[in-house]
Amino acid sequence: MGEEEELKAVLREAFGDSSSESDGETSCDSRRRRGQVDDSRDEVVRPLSIFGDTHIWEPVTEINGLWICRDFLSADKQSSLLSALEKEGYLTETSHNQAMRFGDLPPWALELSYVIRENVLFSSHFSESMDLMSGENNKEPRLFPPELLWREPLFNQFIVNIYQPGEGIRAHVDLMRFEDGIAIISLESSCIMHFRPVEAEGDDHLEEIKKDGAASAKIPVLLTPGSLILMWGEARYLWKHEINRKPGYQICQGKEIEQKRRTSVTLRRLCETE
Repeated sequence: MGEEEELKAVLREAFGDSSSESDGETSCDSRRRRGQVDDSRDEVVRPLSIFGDTHIWEPVTEINGLWICRDFLSADKQSSLLSALEKEGYLTETSHNQAMRFGDLPPWALELSYVIRENVLFSSHFSESMDLMSGENNKEPRLFPPELLWREPLFNQFIVNIYQPGEGIRAHVDLMRFEDGIAIISLESSCIMHFRPVEAEGDDHLEEIKKDGAASAKIPVLLTPGSLILMWGEARYLWKHEINRKPGYQICQGKEIEQKRRTSVTLRRLCETE
């Protein structure tokens, strides 16, 4: 078996066989067709995903636009994804703890993008027709805006980060060179990611956050292996996120989280240049 066929086998094991050969239809086209709006009923048709049952999405209620899916990848699929990363050389050099790629993504990253889109589409928290009808008057929390979900490509940049015990990332907002809508997948080890509002004046949304009392405290979010978080809108632009893995900062239910190597995969889309 050649190297390319080996990688395809790993991807099939990780995410299932997503190919569609009928009428020359690509897997991306097939996925979008299965999730299109049925005009006769004015609702999104939600057949069963080829990746299994729809996963459970939870909003982080203190932060608009921050959602987590705790069971996004099973243990077997996490192992297969790590194998794909290792096969491409991202996890082999201990001296390198970060790798990124722009433009055309490798098959495993494209497949992750498709899986994210399908699971958002099949979620009970997503309704394209209701979003279009209600607009700004819709008070229900939205999982992901349709205009972001249906952009092509959904993501065109990824970064793989490897954190050894004690290593983390400082508080930051992702660079403005990236569009709205960011996905982060956690692998190998649990951690607490803290969110706090950006320090800026004159922003009406930020002033509302301060009035709610959230500005004085960090919001902890537990990221377990296989979990996925989506950040868009306020969560993407008005809140910093950080991971401090020094002793005393990684506390969950009164206990310190055991420090192990943690790998994360972040998917983003570059802003178009004129």
